[in-house]
Amino acid sequence: MNRICLVGCGDIARTHARNLAGKAELCFHSRSQESAERFAGEFGGGRVFARFEDLLEAEEVDGLVICSPPEFHCEQVVGALEAGKSVLVEKPMCGTAAEGERIGAAVEAHPKRFVMVAENYYYKPSVKLLQWAIEQGFIGEIQQVEVQKLFGQEADGWKSGYGSLLEGGIHFVALISALFERVGKEVPERVQAEFPGWRLGEPERHSVTRLEYAGGATAELRYAWNARSLLKGLFQHSRIFGTEGRIVFESNGLYVRLRGDRRKRLYFPGFGDLMGYGGMTRDLLDCLREEGRQPLSDFNRAKRDLGIVFEAYRGLTGG
Repeated sequence: MNRICLVGCGDIARTHARNLAGKAELCFHSRSQESAERFAGEFGGGRVFARFEDLLEAEEVDGLVICSPPEFHCEQVVGALEAGKSVLVEKPMCGTAAEGERIGAAVEAHPKRFVMVAENYYYKPSVKLLQWAIEQGFIGEIQQVEVQKLFGQEADGWKSGYGSLLEGGIHFVALISALFERVGKEVPERVQAEFPGWRLGEPERHSVTRLEYAGGATAELRYAWNARSLLKGLFQHSRIFGTEGRIVFESNGLYVRLRGDRRKRLYFPGFGDLMGYGGMTRDLLDCLREEGRQPLSDFNRAKRDLGIVFEAYRGLTGG
């Protein structure tokens, strides 16, 4: 059984700990010693590391699950790789393109280890169903994708310093990427964005991001943390238009309605792992057990998706 250390012991770390409990030996490190000790008591009494440096020196630790605020990710990921440990890091992987390049250099320098980003949308049953429908040609060639998630969310703690597109909208950037990569369109040729209501000096809370792909296909993502939504963003619909039909899906993945020329059907992809955390955890454990294996949500996909966000943010700086 692999030994995994959770770095940061907050809400998202608790989700990872629950998924890993009984499948790996867990240990803990946090800026708050009290939080780390509380997690150790809750999830099996594993070792608590007072210092990050002590964790890196511990030969018995195989991998890290980094759940600290994004400003710490780069140093912690690079440090882990240099210490010979693989990493699952929460999204966003980093806060700047320069940090992404630094992580990439470390990944290249340590090919026996991996960086996995906790982008659970790559593992969602609904996304896999959408990919399958596109690959089967049920709606012909993709022409347009429209994704929206508009709701109200408080940006407390460290989240208050980051834009909603980077912190939350990145999930739906990954969803769009997952669709287009299945038809050989890995990276958009053009990215444009608007930020309604944005004020200088404040993180954005509402974005409209438009992507153009080779051959004229387009995607539009509307994402907001400052919108009124009685159902907290549930039962909002996104759409995929093709040359031979369309797909309408609940943006969280609750259901998918296929209306193609060859097939018409309503699907409920899977409530057992609706958000994909189970699949993501299995991928992490498989990669730790099998040296050289790379995760689905790997560094290259994270770099691509972050690149779209960073390009969108050029509109905030006038770049």
